[in-house]
Amino acid sequence: MSLPGAATKLSLPGPLKSIGKKQIEIASQWLGSGIAFGTTAGLGVCYFTDWKVVLQYLPYYNGKFKEAEE
Repeated sequence: MSLPGAATKLSLPGPLKSIGKKQIEIASQWLGSGIAFGTTAGLGVCYFTDWKVVLQYLPYYNGKFKEAEE
């Protein structure tokens, strides 16, 4: 018998069974920061490795990859 408004227990597989409501609430608070740091890290990898496959589609920066037409 379940009561209205009562929290239901998550049924996660394997080692994830120990994750509870409190851990999900804490993780949701860090979600925005995680996305921001992940995006920054991805852009940093593109910049420092000069990844032509991705950077050729960025405006302004893609001029670096244009080949001279003869």
